[in-house]
Amino acid sequence: MAQSKYDEAEANYLRALAITEGALGPTHPQVGLILHNLAEAYRAQDKFAKAKPTYQRALQITVKTLGPDHPNVATILNNQAELYRAHGKYAEAEANYKRALAINKKTLGSKHPQFGLILNNLGSLYRNQGKDTEAETYYLRALKINEEALGSKHPQVGLILNNLAELYKAQGKYAEAEANYQRALAIYQDAYGPTHPQIRLILHNLGEVNRAQGKYAQAKPSFQRALKITEQLYGPDHPEVAIALNNLALLYQNQGKFAKAEPLYQRALQITEQALGPDHPNVATVLNNRGALYRNLGKVMEAEAYYRRALAIHEEALDPTHPQIGLTVNNLAELYETQGKYAEAEPLYQRSYEIMRERLGLEHPHTKTIFSNYLELLEKSGQKDKARHLSDEYQQALRTQSPP
Repeated sequence: MAQSKYDEAEANYLRALAITEGALGPTHPQVGLILHNLAEAYRAQDKFAKAKPTYQRALQITVKTLGPDHPNVATILNNQAELYRAHGKYAEAEANYKRALAINKKTLGSKHPQFGLILNNLGSLYRNQGKDTEAETYYLRALKINEEALGSKHPQVGLILNNLAELYKAQGKYAEAEANYQRALAIYQDAYGPTHPQIRLILHNLGEVNRAQGKYAQAKPSFQRALKITEQLYGPDHPEVAIALNNLALLYQNQGKFAKAEPLYQRALQITEQALGPDHPNVATVLNNRGALYRNLGKVMEAEAYYRRALAIHEEALDPTHPQIGLTVNNLAELYETQGKYAEAEPLYQRSYEIMRERLGLEHPHTKTIFSNYLELLEKSGQKDKARHLSDEYQQALRTQSPP
């Protein structure tokens, strides 16, 4: 939806709210419904400061008038949790999701698609936190419920398939990820046409899978089409546009087209900071990628500053063993290594490897790459015995976890 449409919707909700409060009083259930719709409009525009109190007032009215276990209460809790999750407030999000889940289980049953949708959202919360085992469990359970309740081609099934594919992509399971993305894309295009918001999301994700595998020619049109759809839907200054810009910039960076990447990163950073604030995890993502760009250009001081700011944001917002922290720490270690600062690089590589080994496993591409970086540094710094010992330990661990 273009920004003008959001402005129009917001104005209409505010007018309806004033009329309804005047006619029915400030605590009527209809007032609660309008407040919830207004909060949804604010959330769609990432207006956290306005959305949060509006959700809370809607929740208070709905609990008071309909009771604490009404399905409408669960809906508000779920949507408020989505707001919290989008802004990195994971503890608040989890509490709201679980309360909503308990209400729906009691009132609708554990096979209802709305129950499945909240399971999906909890899966996304855990994926955001790097809790992959929990995320996959919730996604697969949600997928089964929704396929049985709604059919295999329902858009809500497409949503869960996309999220499951995202999880597999992050784990380096690219074939599984691409298959789920393609299935989700077919569902959405059949249901909504070629420019629906979910289409641009899946195009982003398909582009990411192809980029991760070095299939740049296939990735570029997906990213470009996604950016075009996103700007048409939300206007040029929406955080979703920043994500699309960041993805396209990263593709150009991977191709060595640094002059094309830099202005896209700059625009993405400006949009994200203005819309979400300077300490949001999305800001850290752009900072990390921009740091890599400057490292490629030989601008080591600028690169270090971006990496360190990104790391500080991630450490504040995420679990200390989140894979994104591991990636940023690895990037900082690589920067020090290129400057011959082996003593500074070594503990960072060690920390990064330990995070990836714990959270992603020994066979994940990120773990393998970072471990290789770590061993190479040890060799360069004259610690060949330590490198050999670690390599033997790694191989033994692989044999232990592999079936005979």
